[in-house]
Amino acid sequence: MPKNGRIKKLIKIILLFALGAAAFTLLWPLALKWYYSRYTFTPQESPPERVAIVFGARIYGDGRLSAMLQDRVETAVQLYQQGKVQKLLLSGDNRFVDYNEPGNMQAYALSRGVPIEDIQLDYAGRRTYDTCYRAKAIFQLDSAVLVTQAFHLPRALFTCRHLGVEATGVIADRRPYDPRSVRWSTVREIPATVVALLNVLIKKPAPVLGEPILID
Repeated sequence: MPKNGRIKKLIKIILLFALGAAAFTLLWPLALKWYYSRYTFTPQESPPERVAIVFGARIYGDGRLSAMLQDRVETAVQLYQQGKVQKLLLSGDNRFVDYNEPGNMQAYALSRGVPIEDIQLDYAGRRTYDTCYRAKAIFQLDSAVLVTQAFHLPRALFTCRHLGVEATGVIADRRPYDPRSVRWSTVREIPATVVALLNVLIKKPAPVLGEPILID
């Protein structure tokens, strides 16, 4: 085969591979959303579960929770007050001294009347994978209800269920959010779901671990 012919064939293969990868990247999140919709509920529809896992998100410098994070904690408080869960596992990032997602999430839950003995903090939930991994490895959970926004639930359910936590999900969207934040979250979720697949099935990284902590 002439050199030009080989180059053209290589270019075609590369283009086909790129198109296939792009198609998978776009379709994979849609497939997750469709499949895990069967495990997704509103707070009113949610079946009873002992522990609710609340995923961390942005907090401000003065300790206030971002709108999405406040709604996650508020939804978990609602489940607790309705008797649908008995314990809250508040998981977030605390790798810096002056940035403490779980601590501020706890302060909000306490202000809404949840007793401190029914709250467990996970200070090493730096990302969804870490929270799900530690829920099983550290907190010894076999099942839980996940509390987060609708855009995040398919990835969270996929990750936790593949890491050994038989999870259902509750939608924590309680208001319209800033359009820029929604666009960023939606776009970010596309590659994040692919990374979740790689982490769960191939890379399997171990997050920060420690001694087991039972949620009584």
